[in-house]
Amino acid sequence: MRAPIGDFDTAVPAPDCLDELTAPVADAVRRWTGAVPADRIVYVETDPQWADTAVFVEHYGRDLLERSANCVVVAGKRGGETTLAACLVPSTTKVDVNGVVRRQLGARKASFASMDTATGATGMEYGGITPIGLPHDWPLLVDSAVVDLPYVLVGSGRRRGKLLVPGKAFAELPGAVVLEGLGV
Repeated sequence: MRAPIGDFDTAVPAPDCLDELTAPVADAVRRWTGAVPADRIVYVETDPQWADTAVFVEHYGRDLLERSANCVVVAGKRGGETTLAACLVPSTTKVDVNGVVRRQLGARKASFASMDTATGATGMEYGGITPIGLPHDWPLLVDSAVVDLPYVLVGSGRRRGKLLVPGKAFAELPGAVVLEGLGV
C-alpha cells in the first residue's frame, strides 16, 4: 500500500499490524468505532535515527512538516488536585499551556508533564505519544487546524513508526475537545 502522505517504504493499515503498536494503541485500534474506518489509519515504519523533525521531513517528505502534529501530555493543578490531559497541535506550533490549556482545564497552573509521568500514565514511549489509546478519562485538547487536515502524521506509541490518521478522526476520540488557537 502507498502512504496517503509522505514517502515511506512501508505503509500498512493499522488493524493489520497491531504487533507494531504499544498495547494501549493496539487496543484502541482493535476497539475503533469512529466514523472514519479503522483501516484508514495507516502505520508507517520509520527509523528512530531520523526522529528529529528537520531530519525526518528531509528524509520522508518535506510536505510532512505542514501535515504533522505533536501530542504532548500536560498537568493542570488546582487546590492540590492534578488533572492530566493531552494536547494535539500542528508540529509547526507550540501548545498554549498557560492560556488555552490552563483555562480549559480550570487550573490555576498548567505545565508539561514530566517524561516519567507522561510515559507511565500512557503506556507509550516518550517521543511517540499519540492521541489514539490515551486513558479514556483524560481530556484530549485538539487544535482545530489538525481536524481540518485530510491526513495527519502522529506518533504510534513508539519512537519507531508513525500513524497517518484522517484529521477528522481526532475529534471523535474519547474526551476530545476541538479548540481554536490551542497551538500558537
